[in-house]
Amino acid sequence: MSFFLAKALAALDDGGDRVLFHAGGVTTTYHQARDRLRRLHAGLGGTGTVAIDLPNRPETVLVQLAALLRGATVLLVPASAPNQDRLAAARGATVVTGRPGEWPGSDVRTLEDLDGEPEPLTLPERVSLRFPTGGTTGTPKLIHHSGIYDGMAHIFAPDPDGPRRTLLVAPMTHMTGNATVLGALLRRDTVVLHDGFDAGAVLDAIQEHRIDTLSLTPPRLAALLDHPARPRTDLRSVRSLSLGAAPLPPHRLAQALDVFGPVVGQGYGLTEAPMIASISAAELLDRPDRLGSVGRIVPGMEARITGGEVEVRGLSMMDGYVGAEPIGDGWLRTGDLGRFDDEGYLYLLDRADDVVVTGEHGTKVPTTVVEHALETHPAVRSAAVFGHGRLLHAVVVTRSEVTEAELKAHAREVFGQEHYVPAGVDFVDALPLTDVGKVDKRALAQLVTAP
Repeated sequence: MSFFLAKALAALDDGGDRVLFHAGGVTTTYHQARDRLRRLHAGLGGTGTVAIDLPNRPETVLVQLAALLRGATVLLVPASAPNQDRLAAARGATVVTGRPGEWPGSDVRTLEDLDGEPEPLTLPERVSLRFPTGGTTGTPKLIHHSGIYDGMAHIFAPDPDGPRRTLLVAPMTHMTGNATVLGALLRRDTVVLHDGFDAGAVLDAIQEHRIDTLSLTPPRLAALLDHPARPRTDLRSVRSLSLGAAPLPPHRLAQALDVFGPVVGQGYGLTEAPMIASISAAELLDRPDRLGSVGRIVPGMEARITGGEVEVRGLSMMDGYVGAEPIGDGWLRTGDLGRFDDEGYLYLLDRADDVVVTGEHGTKVPTTVVEHALETHPAVRSAAVFGHGRLLHAVVVTRSEVTEAELKAHAREVFGQEHYVPAGVDFVDALPLTDVGKVDKRALAQLVTAP
């Protein structure tokens, strides 16, 4: 019997009339969610794989639980994948969606179709889920997970100080958002759901709902810190701000610690291995050298550097990629370049795919390093760097007037080496982001290099 599903059902039973979800001005209590889950379960019936293509709303996670209770494999449809990729991933599955006209096939259902008279529940032995990779540099791959959900049920327990209030802006169909909403359920917390990210709306929600827990990507943190309403927003309720999904510029982490206080931590994980390393605010106090680190490797995981690339294995690992051999106890190549310091703290340099080989001697330049350097210029709000042939190209969002020549001079001063200086600089109003909040370098390169 699935320990995870048993704990999830117990949480719904125990929660009673306390609020589980705030979404779109509507509240859903724990018992209302339990009753809706039972009707969704009955309406779903028996099926092999259920693909969930829904925005952030209570029914998204409830359909997931209902399908798992049916013993089905759940596919969380890639939020940022092109149409052809999501259609290929969900081939042969029962699709539950809010946009049925965009899905071919005979078994496409809406939430209105999943309403049946509750029937007895039988818990399967284990759960089976498929997730996409992020897809910011290529076609998302499907990842199979099963055991980590029982792990969640062991880790997440009610807070002795009482229920917490979590704000969720990441898609529930992404590992981060999925783990957040399920963790909150297992803890008997309240979740404020946003479908998409708007910095002003996040600040309003923190103050209105006294949010104490939230997770953000670096670009979304930057938008929050730079928002004009931030200085007058009461942020004192926040007890845990977790940052991840991409390397965080050290100066932004320092700014977050200054604004939110010693409640800011950073984590490193992949959809393939959701928890690899972490660092807490306490480890950052009076240690500015650690602002660029994603932390130490968490218990149960191992990591090593092979040829400059981070490789990992351990308890939070996926079962494997769909269609490939199970990974077992093998090492996973993360695609991230990194290094360890003498105290075991991990520093990420760049994605291997984003390194640009430039100059007459073929120097390998990590683009993330150049981005962080450009962002130390007082006129730069954010920057993205990518390869255009064998040359570096930068795209910059500014907060005040600055010229291309001044930014090149700044990079030259920081690095003292010409191959770290972008050959070209473009200025834009905002960097394109994927639905999970990462800078979309594919879209950026296409935008800049389009005729």
